[in-house]
Amino acid sequence: MRKLLALVLLSGAVSHLLAQQRPAITGIAFVRVYSSDAAATENFYGRTLGYSFGTIGNITHYSVGPEQWIETVPLPNPAPRARLAAVGFRTVDARGLEKYLKAHRVEIVDPLKNGRFSVHDPEGNLIFFVQQVKAQWIEPPHPDPAVSRRIIHTGFVVKDEAAENRFYREILGFRPYWRGGRTDTSIDYVSQQVPEGSDWLEYMLNVPAGASAKQLGSSDHMSLGVEHMPDAIAALARNGCEGPNCTASKTGRDGKVQLNLFDPDLTRVEYMEFKPSGTTCCSQFTAAHPTATGSR
Repeated sequence: MRKLLALVLLSGAVSHLLAQQRPAITGIAFVRVYSSDAAATENFYGRTLGYSFGTIGNITHYSVGPEQWIETVPLPNPAPRARLAAVGFRTVDARGLEKYLKAHRVEIVDPLKNGRFSVHDPEGNLIFFVQQVKAQWIEPPHPDPAVSRRIIHTGFVVKDEAAENRFYREILGFRPYWRGGRTDTSIDYVSQQVPEGSDWLEYMLNVPAGASAKQLGSSDHMSLGVEHMPDAIAALARNGCEGPNCTASKTGRDGKVQLNLFDPDLTRVEYMEFKPSGTTCCSQFTAAHPTATGSR
């Protein structure tokens, strides 16, 4: 009986230990946004940004690269103020990560199915974790219609930085990357990279409670990496991008050249060069930058 009890206790201890070991989180898998006009959304993500797409159920998938995509879903009724619906991160072991989060008392929203599960972060954002697999990638035609083949970061409004840090940094192991603000003395943007990669999540701080749809869409955004902004501008022109935003590049507060477009529902899609070429304000980068070929 004592031997049996000892084996049971040992088995429980081993299970508890395994639950505490976090599987690697390697990058962004997808960003999901709401769409109020399917045709206009397809024109933006499919034609202007240059992505091939297909629809499964009510979700349209725009293929960015071998392991990344953008999802659009119909805008629900009543419509939420924010148009960012969900963010997905890649993991090498979705089942193990689900077990790890349960052990840390994180409630599972959608249990593991078809290689993905979801939770809510402390501010209610829907976060998916997706099993990383080697996707079968069909090389695009030449010249490639896509302006970028890499999602390098996503960001959303954050009201309580400390609460979000307890989830993303303390439980999930995200690492500081850069922090800065609209002025040299303010902190409005806080970036943290995934633990085992260089994609990052950006907290958008100090967004007013009564922010307009354009302000919310600018904060709840995604960023696509490019090597050289002039090449991106030329690709947008080939895809028929019209208006001043199509050429209005500028150097951001982090020293990286960027260009901002807005989809039909005012979600910002930010093109950004992988590395800074200008003056970086406020703080120094504390980790390696992403590249065109991967998140590490």
